[in-house]
Amino acid sequence: MGKIAHIQSEIDEITLLQRRSDHNYFIVQNNLKGLSKRKFLLKLNQEKRKAVRKLRKTLSAKECYYGPFKGEFGHFLAHSMPMLMYLHSKGVKIHYCGMEIHNPFLVDEKGESILHSTCFLRDFFAEVSPSSNSTVPPVDVQREIDEFSVKANSSALPFWNLEDNFYYWFVHRDLVADRCNFLYDIGKFYKSEKGRSCAIFPRSKGAGVSKNNGENWDYQKILEQLSAKYDTVYVCGHPSQSLHLTPTSNTKMVITSDNAKIIEACANSETIFSQHSGVIYISALLRKKFLLMYKGGKKPSDIGSIRNTLHFLDSFDTDFELEFCFGEKQFEQYLKNIN
Repeated sequence: MGKIAHIQSEIDEITLLQRRSDHNYFIVQNNLKGLSKRKFLLKLNQEKRKAVRKLRKTLSAKECYYGPFKGEFGHFLAHSMPMLMYLHSKGVKIHYCGMEIHNPFLVDEKGESILHSTCFLRDFFAEVSPSSNSTVPPVDVQREIDEFSVKANSSALPFWNLEDNFYYWFVHRDLVADRCNFLYDIGKFYKSEKGRSCAIFPRSKGAGVSKNNGENWDYQKILEQLSAKYDTVYVCGHPSQSLHLTPTSNTKMVITSDNAKIIEACANSETIFSQHSGVIYISALLRKKFLLMYKGGKKPSDIGSIRNTLHFLDSFDTDFELEFCFGEKQFEQYLKNIN
């Protein structure tokens, strides 16, 4: 599994090379054949070549525009943050448009911003639920995006336009995984406490029954079980996407839109507990252990989109641990093995 330090033996059944590409899935899903299929593949190859040329120009000019990012947390962590850190590590000045709540991630190991200029978008997730990077934001937010795009297009600098859905889905994400990713160890800046701690993300979004997330967990019970094993349990998440839990005596509630506090909590933790979600990429960023909790399956391949997740995780040059837990009995056994 490349840079993944540890993974349970059951994962051997998943071959990353067999990951179904998004463009092949699109061809099948839309029944593209003959001329329509050839046109699609021709456009795909043209866009890939354009992206490579743009990357060369970006690294040569040492300056670019990037954005807008307006979508899901996992998409930001997997497909934007690594490229932004990569470009910064190459000395590129980045003019960025994206969610302000993600800004705490966009720093180097000293806590200094990796962005040259910003067009920050307000947190509108209480009004509009995020969807990949195809979220349709409120009118005032879209107005700011349009102004940024006009400025970017009128410049002579490369513009990594994430509103181009064809580019984003079929070219950008694989470009990041294949050659444009780097992760600063920002835990060096954010870690603030010592002691035996863990972090849990009791998600409400998709927390019922879904192929990606599995069935619901009794997070209140899990919190109480973790509290008996750790000195501190951080309960983390965005207010609009987290369940309400009653704190135990050693619980620290970090249900907030301030991601600096969430990063700090995870940096202080030994292990991050969560269902299959974008939170998994925090473990790669902070070099932490992650227990993926999935109820309703028996093996990793039962988890929706796990091949894609592992593909992008494996592209990161960091050491972290990933383990799986399928149901309450396995979770209880996992806790027994904690010294």
